[in-house]
Amino acid sequence: MANGGLIDRQAPLQFSFDGKSMSGFAGDTLASALVANGVKLVARSFKYHRPRGIMTAGSEEPSALVEMRTGARKEANTRATTQELYDGLVASSQNRWPSLRRDFMAVNSLLSPIFVAGFYYKTFMWPAKFWEKLYEPAIRRAAGLGETAHLPDPDHYDKAWAHCDVLVVGSGATGLSAALAAGRAGARVILCEEDSHIGGRLLSDGGEIDGMPALDWLRRVTDELASLPNVRIMARTAVFGVYDGGDFGALERVNDHVPQPAEHQVRQRLWRIATRRSVVGAGAIERPIVFPGNDRPGVMMAAAVRTYINRFAAMPGKRIAVFTNNDDGWRTVEAVVRAGGEIAAVIDPRGKVPAAYRALADRSGLRVLPGQVVDVKGGVDGVRSITVATGSSTQNIDTDCLAASGGWNPNVALSSFHRGRPTWREDIAAFVPGVSPPGMIMAGAANGDLSLDACLRTGHAAGAMAAAETGAKGKSGNAAKAADEAFAIQPLWQVKAKGKAFVDFQHDVTASDVTLAQREGFESVEHLKRYTTLGMATDQGKNSNVTGLAIMADARGRSIAETGTTIYRPPYAPVAIGALAGHHRDQNFHAWRLTPSHHWAAERGAVFVDTGLWKRAQWFPLAGETDWLQSVKREVLAVRNGVGFCDVSTLGKVDVRGADAGTFLDRVYINGFSKLAVGKARYGLMLREDGIVMDDGTTSRLAEDHYLTTTTTAKAGPVTQHLEFCRQVLWPELDVQLSSATDQWAQFSIAGPRTRDLLINLVDPSEDVSNEGFPFMGVREVMLRGGMKARLFRISFSGEMAFEIAVPARYGEAMARNIMKAGEPFGVVPYGTEALGVMRIEKGHVAGPELNGMTTASDLGLGGMASKKKDFIGRIMAGREALMAPDRQVVVGIKPVDKARRLRSGAHVVPKGAIPGPETDQGYLTSVCFSPVLDHWIALALVERGRERIGEIVRICDPLRNEDYEAEICSPVFYDPEGGRQRA
Repeated sequence: MANGGLIDRQAPLQFSFDGKSMSGFAGDTLASALVANGVKLVARSFKYHRPRGIMTAGSEEPSALVEMRTGARKEANTRATTQELYDGLVASSQNRWPSLRRDFMAVNSLLSPIFVAGFYYKTFMWPAKFWEKLYEPAIRRAAGLGETAHLPDPDHYDKAWAHCDVLVVGSGATGLSAALAAGRAGARVILCEEDSHIGGRLLSDGGEIDGMPALDWLRRVTDELASLPNVRIMARTAVFGVYDGGDFGALERVNDHVPQPAEHQVRQRLWRIATRRSVVGAGAIERPIVFPGNDRPGVMMAAAVRTYINRFAAMPGKRIAVFTNNDDGWRTVEAVVRAGGEIAAVIDPRGKVPAAYRALADRSGLRVLPGQVVDVKGGVDGVRSITVATGSSTQNIDTDCLAASGGWNPNVALSSFHRGRPTWREDIAAFVPGVSPPGMIMAGAANGDLSLDACLRTGHAAGAMAAAETGAKGKSGNAAKAADEAFAIQPLWQVKAKGKAFVDFQHDVTASDVTLAQREGFESVEHLKRYTTLGMATDQGKNSNVTGLAIMADARGRSIAETGTTIYRPPYAPVAIGALAGHHRDQNFHAWRLTPSHHWAAERGAVFVDTGLWKRAQWFPLAGETDWLQSVKREVLAVRNGVGFCDVSTLGKVDVRGADAGTFLDRVYINGFSKLAVGKARYGLMLREDGIVMDDGTTSRLAEDHYLTTTTTAKAGPVTQHLEFCRQVLWPELDVQLSSATDQWAQFSIAGPRTRDLLINLVDPSEDVSNEGFPFMGVREVMLRGGMKARLFRISFSGEMAFEIAVPARYGEAMARNIMKAGEPFGVVPYGTEALGVMRIEKGHVAGPELNGMTTASDLGLGGMASKKKDFIGRIMAGREALMAPDRQVVVGIKPVDKARRLRSGAHVVPKGAIPGPETDQGYLTSVCFSPVLDHWIALALVERGRERIGEIVRICDPLRNEDYEAEICSPVFYDPEGGRQRA
């Protein structure tokens, strides 16, 4: 069409479909541009690969799904009806081979007698051995429609929160009236519209409101809403879900209408909208009539035809036939005639046409037939003719477009998301909302009020009510008015004639599939859905559900109300996984924290590992080191023979203060702390209430009423929560206060025989760090060179003589550099978590793999720590018979008989000569490393009666890696069992 529409003819755009260049205008969708270019065939159906065209003009489109873009931005299953046109847009058809016009898989149509409802349930049951070798691979290859990109997504996505008093969904006459009433009253309003333009059906149907053209009223209202500071209009934003507490999910397509987002902009944004009240004016969805050939390219919904004519100035056909069982279908006849198009015929099965439309037919010389369409002839090039039955006779009508209207289904989806079940209304032959989620008001066509005046009136009333319920005191004004429109319908769900008549266009569910389901006993609406896959495609049955239920009701001889309906579930519209993830991908997959020395470690080329939320230096490779094991060996030997240091700031730190601090710690740890001397540290073990070990760590007494407790990195949060629970709930009478100090201190472990030499260069000369002046497990505040104070702990996790030094976190990086400088004469090396792990295994220290939530203190060889003079959490439950059983798995060491053999965590321990299996499994390797000191692999393991079996040769089985070898059970302390080095 050379004139009309809401497109911008001053902004021509070039695009391509299946490699063919075409043109459109700003304001077009891909679908409207294809219609304007005369394209009928755009897709193939899922099961039968039948040719399909554009059927609707909105997000309910079941057929016109295409692949958008190319390369890393390629995206499958995009609805052509919602994709805005932009210059350079590239789209291609999908689910076809080798081409759209000549699809080899169209042979499936010839096999349609086999591919009936439930054929997969009947076919793939036997023989059972075929499932993995034949059936499943074939099904997986056939699944899906389009192909997504096989490259990382280059775009970014965002998440955001919004809060309002009233959320309005939909910007048609209903939504605009509601937003205006609530906004004028002073409520904070958010208006969401999934389309790129505000206006809903007003953009397509026009009309007259308050004595002016609907589009002029639309502009006036939009301007007023934009001027209200308490109203926010969000176009390109689809509300897809309703959740607990008044939260709504919405997807904003920020940059889907451009080739690629501008720098630093996101493609889509996922909104979580918290609102006190909501008004849903989401309109209604026109439903099809089921008749043979109703899926041919060129068969469209009648309202979609007038959308393409009125909004996009694109005539869908040269000779258009209209098949309608209701008054609204005649509005499409009016639109075609007004635009200068040719009406081939109007088929109205009601027989008696309303007087106004009869006058239109007489005035325009239209051919009106009181019959039904019983067949559609056509192929890949679209509709050629239709066959109409009028009484006992039939006649063929040449047409290239058939506009069909079977009535309107209120868009009840959002009202169903809290299990609200729609109810049947006979006067409009449709389901309307039943019990909606709390605070939701359904209005306008979404509530079954299908006239323009009713939409304006009910929308205004709903907006005013919602605003009043949130406490807004302003005046909402009066509702706009429009001429009242009659809506009459004579239900016609199915034309019973020979030929394939489709109900679900995307999943190729036919009317005969529905009746077959009924004959085979799948009469429940939920069984019908799953047996036939009716409504289970990407359109979620927006077009097909009600029609399918009506056909089932007819087959059962019951009413539709008695038959019932399925309900919808979120999302209402597709949501990309990228939008759900937001920024949480790649290195930002989860939140992360940096240690105080992170940037210094990165400068030195450290390889980092995620430890909980922390990124810790795993090892520090040097030039010439070809793998991680070389680096780790070097770091371990440097510590054992000289000096090294490691950032241990990630250990949890909890300040425990108060007159009863010692009593409190006595109750949460198995050993005592109330009598610990000031200036001393002690290792402690904490149990859960069931007697299982929760965590371990050291506790230092800094003053009479001040302790500092450390936890493992992974358990810092849970232990802090546990301690707070104990303080507030179990013993609120104790004078004790807790505060997390993990982030306040940067802490470094300095270990090795030259540690004291390094410290002398680091601390003030007046500080005595000799063995006598600072004995093992001593703690005190020291002065550093330069006058800054630090905390110094003589604690060793490596088994070497070691100290841990703590400074305020802001000085962490400077401390790392100073340690390197102070230790330079002694060959100091930084070491990472891998070397730390090696040294703790060599020393037999337990860690996370042994503190696995199933071990007791006795299992870990630490049962002797448990005080017999006091009570503590878990004491009674730890004495249960099963937890004291002599055959429990306990911590031991494992070394291979063949010293060249590599050990691996998770491998199972089986008695020598036994057949591996659940009955002979006696434990597993928990922690494994290569010991540079011993020059072979070693492990800690949990083994049944392990301590009684020191020296026994057992079999190590690793079925995942197909490894089987012999090893010796030994003491878990491989290095310096007397502990002389750490006390030196």
